[in-house]
Amino acid sequence: MKKTLIIVTATMATALAAVTLDSCNQAKATGDYASFVDPFIGTGGHGHTFPGAVVPNGMIQPSPDTRIDGWDACSGYYYGDSLINGFSHTHVNGTGCADYGDVLFMPTVGAHVIDNQVDTLQNLPYASRFIHANEIAEPGYYSVILNRYDIKAELTATDRVALHRYTYPKSRRPGMIIDMDYSIQRQNNLEMALEVLSDTEIRGWKMTEYWAFEQQIFFYAKFSKPFTHTLLTDTILDTKGRPYARCKALLNFAPTKDGDQVLVKVGVSAVDYEGAQKNVEQEMPDFAFDETRRAAREKWNDYLSKIDVPFTSDKDDLVKFYTALYHTAISPNLFTDVDGRYLGMDLKVKQGDAQRPVYTIFSIWDTFRALHPLLTIIDPEKNDDYLRSLLLKAQEGGVLPKWELAGNYTGTMIGYHAASLFADAVAKGQNSFDVNEALRASVRAAEYDTAGIICPPKVLPHLMPSAKYYKNTIGYIPSDKDNESVAKALEYAYDDWCISQLAIAAGDTATASKYAAFGKAYKKYFDPETRFMRGVMSDGSWRVPFSPNSSNHRNDDYCEGTAWQWTWFVPHDVHGLIDLMGGKEKFTEKLDSLFSASSELTGELVSADITGLIGQYAHGNEPSHHITHLYNYAGQPWKTQELVDRIYDEQYRVDPDGLSGNEDCGQMSAWLVLNAMGFYQVAPGLPVYSIGRPMFENLTVNLPNDKQFTVNVKNFSKKNKYIKSANINGRELAEPFFTHDDLKDGGILQLEMTDKPTDWGK
Repeated sequence: MKKTLIIVTATMATALAAVTLDSCNQAKATGDYASFVDPFIGTGGHGHTFPGAVVPNGMIQPSPDTRIDGWDACSGYYYGDSLINGFSHTHVNGTGCADYGDVLFMPTVGAHVIDNQVDTLQNLPYASRFIHANEIAEPGYYSVILNRYDIKAELTATDRVALHRYTYPKSRRPGMIIDMDYSIQRQNNLEMALEVLSDTEIRGWKMTEYWAFEQQIFFYAKFSKPFTHTLLTDTILDTKGRPYARCKALLNFAPTKDGDQVLVKVGVSAVDYEGAQKNVEQEMPDFAFDETRRAAREKWNDYLSKIDVPFTSDKDDLVKFYTALYHTAISPNLFTDVDGRYLGMDLKVKQGDAQRPVYTIFSIWDTFRALHPLLTIIDPEKNDDYLRSLLLKAQEGGVLPKWELAGNYTGTMIGYHAASLFADAVAKGQNSFDVNEALRASVRAAEYDTAGIICPPKVLPHLMPSAKYYKNTIGYIPSDKDNESVAKALEYAYDDWCISQLAIAAGDTATASKYAAFGKAYKKYFDPETRFMRGVMSDGSWRVPFSPNSSNHRNDDYCEGTAWQWTWFVPHDVHGLIDLMGGKEKFTEKLDSLFSASSELTGELVSADITGLIGQYAHGNEPSHHITHLYNYAGQPWKTQELVDRIYDEQYRVDPDGLSGNEDCGQMSAWLVLNAMGFYQVAPGLPVYSIGRPMFENLTVNLPNDKQFTVNVKNFSKKNKYIKSANINGRELAEPFFTHDDLKDGGILQLEMTDKPTDWGK
């Protein structure tokens, strides 16, 4: 273990709930889509979102931190809390694992109270009480009253810089604490440094070991008023006698009159101090808080306007929709400084192009399903930037990332779903990257080859699990040889099919044939007796005992789910799955049983991710997200329409506990956005959309080629959830599907609704 080194040198929980019809009309007239966004949605329950001030895909995420430990501390903020520890500058949005929480700022009045820091579970000694009535969160802006200090705190941001504004009461000792040793879930601080440059400037650096094994951050801060300071660098013992190194700056300002303000602009960089300072100097030359706040809101309105929903009498639907669209642009995050430099996957500084930046935070196990397909419609250029970033990371680190975070391989989750992203972009004609390079990188990720990968030894078995070896050599993954064998096998089969599609595009017939065959491997795991996907042992027998309701989190044949949810993961060959189950009638009987079964879960350690249950369908986690649309393949599309409508009401609410599971970097919200548009892509890589139940009477997608795709609904109402007829671009649709080609150059999807199931689309 490395020794820690410290180097020191000289008013309203949600205003949106009260949106009136007049304000709706006014917002539409001014193009202020941001007025329908409620950043508090998902901050309660297990949504794990944060309410802070960010711009779309920004490098920096200044936000309040209310708790330190536990699963619901993943974003640093939990709506049920009543104490704020301060405002840190980096946060992950909606994840199931925690990291970040770097560079905490907390304004204070009176003596700095810092003792007993590690003897409480959730809050620091200087934390302040707050109430939600004095809290405001809007796209690009956050504010709260810190009751302990009677200070109003406000945050806004640019791409790489946070701007804080603190309004102090009358005080003889106004101050601030900059806490470098703080982090979410008490990460291992390997090295820390603070340096005071002048009486208005301070900078710092830290390296932490946690989810990302070597996550470093530099910051530079410039204050609007001079300060005096004390640098605290000592080691204390916690209640168990373990050493804990502290690294803090305790700042004091000149006495304040009531209403005096102190502003501070903070830039961050993963490269070096100079990068952080350049980010500040270029993006924020002054302390213009209100102008910065307006500019941040304009950025959000520009993004949110990509999908225009006109006036609707149901305010909640507008808030659900635009908050979901907002969540789809929190991450991935910008990772390139203003001078074009960034940190490579080999953890070395690279000189890139600021106009073609590199991004970080790739939760692809989640986001390949809906977020990236959504972006191929509304922002294909940005999606292409993400895919170029992934290919660059593969070149630098030796293999495509699996949950990349801050230039680190984490090896989290299963599959190699970058292949899905590449295949989908190529199928839709949206790739600036070389198809042959994408194919080579995807095949490399699908092979079992541990050589040449730059990552910590603990990560390597997760990047290259033995499951890949068995899949490629004996054709299946024995459940007594590797964990989560069924889930891995099903996802590998899908990813291998995606590789076959890339190979077809590249003209590589041998690879296309090989991986198309791998794509059929799902059949090995289907048990015709129980009619579930089951673990297969080395001797070819089924693993026993077996219960489709059983879950042992991350330590059974499935991944964050059960046989009930995973049996349906064959998105690339739904008709093959139908045949396995004995035809459409038996398939729909089995599918019906998924939604009608008891929601009881059993097992040694039931996965907390299995949430949002309708029967055994679990909308709160990603493996279930395509399942409602499978009825369209089996001749019963009215059931897809009915279930999508039910999910709108039950799984998404205008409430802090408004998400039925982790937001997962935009995936949970992207599902809502796509389905609200009236369709969903079941198999990224196959550019076909499955029609469901639209949320609005009409909606316009402003395509990047200055054309529009419109969804118009006749006989729209809440009770009319079933489709009577459909046509696209004047062509009658006999089946509930259309292609990306029908959409990409603009057009109209016309749906006629009724209040009873119909034979349309059978």
